[in-house]
Amino acid sequence: MALARNRRRERGVDYWPGFVDALSTLLLAIMFMLTVFVLAQFLLSREITGKDEVLNRLNSQIAELTQLLALEKSGKQDLEDTLASLQSSLSTSESERSRLQQLLDSGAGSTDAANQKLGRLTQELDAERQVSGRAMSQIELLNQQIAALRAQIAAVEEALQASEARDQNSQVKIADLGRRLNVALAQRVQELNRYRSDFFGRLREILADRENIRIVGDRFVFQSEVLFPSGGDVLNPEGEVEMAKLAGALLDLAKEIPPEINWVLRVDGHTDNVPLSGSGRYADNWELSAARAISVVKYLISKGVPSNRLVAAGFGEYQPIAEGDSAEARAQNRRIELKLTER
Repeated sequence: MALARNRRRERGVDYWPGFVDALSTLLLAIMFMLTVFVLAQFLLSREITGKDEVLNRLNSQIAELTQLLALEKSGKQDLEDTLASLQSSLSTSESERSRLQQLLDSGAGSTDAANQKLGRLTQELDAERQVSGRAMSQIELLNQQIAALRAQIAAVEEALQASEARDQNSQVKIADLGRRLNVALAQRVQELNRYRSDFFGRLREILADRENIRIVGDRFVFQSEVLFPSGGDVLNPEGEVEMAKLAGALLDLAKEIPPEINWVLRVDGHTDNVPLSGSGRYADNWELSAARAISVVKYLISKGVPSNRLVAAGFGEYQPIAEGDSAEARAQNRRIELKLTER
């Protein structure tokens, strides 16, 4: 009876590794999503940095134009003040000229002195009129320059507003791209899980639920004794039969998986924790586990499975599924695992 209970316990399904692998798959998906998000943030930061540089240049141009406008306004005010002063002086000169002309007409004072003073005042008046004319021309030119500066400031502000609008549109597009990537990723994961379930279902039917071939989580597990002799990496006849069945199921499934899903079958080699003898072909369990995984991959390729759909990996004794040093635990840890996943 004790022996029967042990056999039932050995045939029981160990759900913990499946849970761990499911969690690992979820973490990988999350890491991929985070990678996409970080990439989107990087692209956004680069674009925003470029926008910030444009905004800084535009703001600098606005500041320079504003300063020039202030200087032009100050110069205009100075000229206007000068013009007012000249006009006041002109008015004073004209008043003095009128007074002298009246004195001259009335015969008062010295006629020659009056004529000289009148001539001098007339010359000063003409000079002041010329200066006033030049000042008016400068004021007109300043008015034109101020109008041009205002037009430039308006154009810069319009460009600044357009740049800000483009920046907002870019942020909206990047956010929408992130959402679409997340949806596409979720769809790919769901599709791959469906094909993985179909694949494992077919293998279960083909291999008829043998005790030393089982499904653990999202992996199909072969005990090493089914495929290889002790310490060897060459498939035995029984192992070739099982791998031929696997190749057929994989080729049938490959016809159904859409080409846009970049899937691979990962073949993982595992050993127990017993060190290899120094006289063997391999230096340690790392090399043995990798050699066994490569042997399975090469056999599947010989049966027509595309090589770009296969991955071989060796884990040695460092990924056990059974703890302890008992014979039963070591037998469970000596295994080949198959996992259908996305590249």
